[in-house]
Amino acid sequence: MYDSADKGFRPADLSPALYRAAFDGAPVGLAVFTPDGRTIRTANACLCRWLGYAPGTLDRCPIDRVIGREAFGDVGPEVKAGIRRWLRADGSSLDLRLTLSGEDAAEPVAVVTVVDADDLVRAEQNRDALTAAGLGEWRWDLMTGQMVFSRRAAQILGYAPGRSVTWAGMRGQVDPEDAERIQAAVAAAIAERRPYAFQTRFRRATDGAEIWIGARGEALLAADGTPVGIVGVVQDVTTRVEAREALAEREERLRVATTVANLGIFEWHVLDDRATWENERMFAIFGRRPEEGSIGKATFLKEILHPEDRPVFRQAILRALREDVILHATGRIRRHDDGQWRTIDMAGRFERTRPGGLPRRLIGVVADVTDRHLSEERRSLLIRELHHRVKNTLATVQAIVGSTARTATSIDSFHEAFVGRIKSLAHTHSVLTEATWQTASLRDLLSSELMPYAESETETSPDLRIVLDGPAVDLPSEVAVPIGMAIHELTTNAAKYGALSTGRGRITITWSVEAGVLHLDWRESGGPTVAPPTRQGFGSRLLQRVLTTQVQAQITTDYAPEGFHLTLAAPLPTRNPALNPLA
Repeated sequence: MYDSADKGFRPADLSPALYRAAFDGAPVGLAVFTPDGRTIRTANACLCRWLGYAPGTLDRCPIDRVIGREAFGDVGPEVKAGIRRWLRADGSSLDLRLTLSGEDAAEPVAVVTVVDADDLVRAEQNRDALTAAGLGEWRWDLMTGQMVFSRRAAQILGYAPGRSVTWAGMRGQVDPEDAERIQAAVAAAIAERRPYAFQTRFRRATDGAEIWIGARGEALLAADGTPVGIVGVVQDVTTRVEAREALAEREERLRVATTVANLGIFEWHVLDDRATWENERMFAIFGRRPEEGSIGKATFLKEILHPEDRPVFRQAILRALREDVILHATGRIRRHDDGQWRTIDMAGRFERTRPGGLPRRLIGVVADVTDRHLSEERRSLLIRELHHRVKNTLATVQAIVGSTARTATSIDSFHEAFVGRIKSLAHTHSVLTEATWQTASLRDLLSSELMPYAESETETSPDLRIVLDGPAVDLPSEVAVPIGMAIHELTTNAAKYGALSTGRGRITITWSVEAGVLHLDWRESGGPTVAPPTRQGFGSRLLQRVLTTQVQAQITTDYAPEGFHLTLAAPLPTRNPALNPLA
């Protein structure tokens, strides 16, 4: 079969020249080996070109000069069929498939073809399915340190298909910290004979664009269990990672917004009655520490929610389940840390497996509205008190007009008395509105009326005419107005007919509070001789009608000759804390 004169293989019916032309012009690599398979007898032009040699220079070339030594066994270099790594003249390498024909002949003939990159790293999975999933296959030869990529893997990473780069060269495309992590993870997986997977940022070799890749791999083991390589897949997961990061950013923005708005975020998983509390505000509302964990629906309804509010919540949950609407309910909960009752608003929506399907989880928010409810209650109480106060004030003004008119002897006297009484009423209201909690100081009411008549020898000496002695007492508005009017009438009478009508007169006022009752004593001395009145004036009617009716006060009067004397015992109403705007 071999013509030694032509130094080439030819069929018996072909002329040497025709055979040589066909051999050299073949579009695939052809080589004839010596009988021992260790030397290339001759190679055609195509094979020489692939390996970077001039035509004819591979003739009589030892086989181990052009095929990597890892392809041979311990017995020495000997050509064998299969995918082999061929060494090029410039020191690089090329994967070629070698097929032997005419093995029974004196000198075997080899047909050499370029290996498809996908065949080179072919995994057990179906290649079409991997490509459809966006997966590229790769192989890492631990003997040579070279990475081999399929067409899809090379496209993802920006390398040429086939054997193209080492890990050392590829490492520069990865962040240094990630490179250390990846190398440690791969080494541990190889040592433990298990698969590994990782994600990392990667700068694509062709254009330097930064992408995210996900890679998985597993070691290839020799017969004796020694790792000889790694095979796996790589995928461009940039879109997935960016979507995940965008979702995380949106969740963080939502978490910040709800935290600023003092809203707690939660998820309740229906099937296993498990709750997940998403932010710190949720724990703060319920008075729990994060390490104590969240609570499910059963615990919430049986132990946390106020018994009176449980039916409302159950009905709201059932309605949201049946009608697929927003759940909204308000109720009182007992905080875990301090035991206080707080009012909450809860809103949420059930997430279902499909429209009309079974609910999977409830996603919602919780707000502590205790302060808002107290404010609304306080505002309602203040409005009711304002209505009551206006009604009483109008009744008082009506009484002032009628009584002043009946006792006045002229228009001037009516005007003088009426204006004085209205000013006193206005002053009492001014004292009330200036107070934080709609109260008036008893001492301030007395001082505003009596101090114009006070006299002192020096600034530091006790007053000679007016003596005020008693503890600090804040009168609620419902008693401050009538008592203020009574003080005005008593002062006016004292100035006209009593102790303040002369320069030597004296008024001593003492008071105390016992068991919630105000005891006030008004005593005049040093004035003209006193006689009981012949008719009932406005002051008397005010003391009897207003103080006894509105304040439920007990009043005694004594018109002793040496000076007028009055005692008053008025119960002080308990103030509603809700009316305090600072509460």
